[in-house]
Amino acid sequence: MFELFSNFENYPKLFPQHFSSIRVRSVRNDVSVVEEHFHLGDKELLIMAKHVSKIPITHDVFIIGGDGKGSHIQEQFIDVLDGTKILVDVNLKLKGKMMIFGLFGKHNLEQCYELILNDFIKTAELV
Repeated sequence: MFELFSNFENYPKLFPQHFSSIRVRSVRNDVSVVEEHFHLGDKELLIMAKHVSKIPITHDVFIIGGDGKGSHIQEQFIDVLDGTKILVDVNLKLKGKMMIFGLFGKHNLEQCYELILNDFIKTAELV
């Protein structure tokens, strides 16, 4: 489960409806800086993200540039009797295109992000 969520290089192949392209800019140990083109609802966004993995417990994404700069997403993976429990904490900072998108309803923004997470979970269940 952790591998699917933290292997951002495979996002465009596994989730082309959400991620148009991923370009790795640098990698040092468990920290990667990545340029990501992705879709949130009908908006295409460009971000620079720092991915920090603490295998197999957490995967943090810090948006360090572009739309949503200052946002943070933390995914925590907890082993339970019948599988893995995933806790996702999202702190979105709306800027640029995302601010305009947010004006039309935070609920809509949350629904769009939830669609992405649901696709991750569906794919994980198949693996």
